[in-house]
Amino acid sequence: MVGGVAILDYDNDGYPDIFFTNGARQPSLEKARPGDCNRLYRNRGDWTFEDVTEKAGVCGEGFSIGVAAGDFDNDGYTDIYVAGVNRNILYRNRGDGTFEDVTAKAGVGNRGRWAVAAGWFDYDNDGRLDLFVVNYVKWDPAKEPFCGDPRGAYRTYCHPRFYEGLPNILYRNNGDGTFTDVSVSSGIARHAGKGMGLAFGDYDGDGRIDVFVANDTVPDFLFHSNGDGTFRETAFPAGVAMNDDGHALSSMGVDLRDIDNDGRPDLFITALANETFPYYRNLGKGLFTDVTYQSRVGSATLALSGWGAGIFDFDNDGRKDLFAACGDVQDNTELFSSRKSRQPNLLLLNRGDGTFAPDAIGPPATHRGAAFADFDRDGRVDVVITRIGDRPLLLRNTMGSGRHWIGLKLEGVRSNHDAIGARVHIVTASGEQWNHVTTSVGYASSSQREVHFGLGKDDYVKLIEILWPSGALQRIENSAADRYLTVKERE
Repeated sequence: MVGGVAILDYDNDGYPDIFFTNGARQPSLEKARPGDCNRLYRNRGDWTFEDVTEKAGVCGEGFSIGVAAGDFDNDGYTDIYVAGVNRNILYRNRGDGTFEDVTAKAGVGNRGRWAVAAGWFDYDNDGRLDLFVVNYVKWDPAKEPFCGDPRGAYRTYCHPRFYEGLPNILYRNNGDGTFTDVSVSSGIARHAGKGMGLAFGDYDGDGRIDVFVANDTVPDFLFHSNGDGTFRETAFPAGVAMNDDGHALSSMGVDLRDIDNDGRPDLFITALANETFPYYRNLGKGLFTDVTYQSRVGSATLALSGWGAGIFDFDNDGRKDLFAACGDVQDNTELFSSRKSRQPNLLLLNRGDGTFAPDAIGPPATHRGAAFADFDRDGRVDVVITRIGDRPLLLRNTMGSGRHWIGLKLEGVRSNHDAIGARVHIVTASGEQWNHVTTSVGYASSSQREVHFGLGKDDYVKLIEILWPSGALQRIENSAADRYLTVKERE
């Protein structure tokens, strides 16, 4: 089972670096060969990368799947959390190009559970990043049932119905290098699912960060923050637990951002073939509506299986587009089906009228995790994707030539250093846009935290408004376009 990928600037040189997770031998679940190591690649800034895994000390152990990047100790260096089968790892960035395994001290090992994804957010707004771990199912490699051809000609992944789901985990950051499991007291542990993807955002505009978990074949979760350290699961009343036909989907990846520029974050979810990739439009007042077919996303995705997901303005026209990393759930589908294991990725370009135009991106493969960043600092969002049985795919964005853009790197002071959870509103001659700071994007992956806006023909931004997690509002007027702007929270 191929997992995810993280993008982070681990050495603070201004260029996004890449961390890949890798699996392990079965049934031992040990990284017995060099090829089983997780991998960290340093971006040289010229579209070449240097493998610094051994130097950095991040080969890892066990069967790794998901990864989350975030500065949990507010020292200005991005740390790495690796999620996997029966053990997770927290690496503290020392700031000298190396990492320290602090899992035991921190108390975030998640032993005995199968975790697929994880993400950083400050759920209690104390200025420290907390950790949400997405668990999948109870699984023992020694007791794995046989699924596939009854005569033994081929084997397939077993359907999730063969396994019991697990509750997710919420770890509260104590500020001293340790974490406390608050899954029970927060209400998160009351709900067992089969989690695959994770997204954060304030979907109802009450100033608190909420959590969406994409579940495999069971209803999705939307955890609404009550503001007192507890959460209420609201997916059914919000209209996002199942699709408009009343079916729970094989949800894989998810992103939560404002797609239609109305100031409210919407949901884009990837799922498997014959299910479509749901697009839920946020109506306000805590409600969503399924516009998958109305937007033409449904017809473009019905035959595809999707994993990584992202909502970004890839052509810098001022409208956010949709990206899905695609590939069949089985890597040997042709042995028993007319479907193809290898599929091209999908880009859905936002037409600005509520509909999207599909375009196949990259050669067909069994793609999985996807992460997004501007690797060459040219103002265009690039993509890196993991693939089963093949090298990762790095897609350089060449769209939107001549269009303007602006990128914001926020640094918290009273808020967490990464400013995760900050909401950004901009005003240009052409209108308004909204976005927020997050690294939790897609399936088992983590993207760069910079906030990107395509500006189209506008060569400056009239107004930038930043609502920090601390509650402080900061305004910047008349900013030139086509640059990255670092904004530090006022003390």
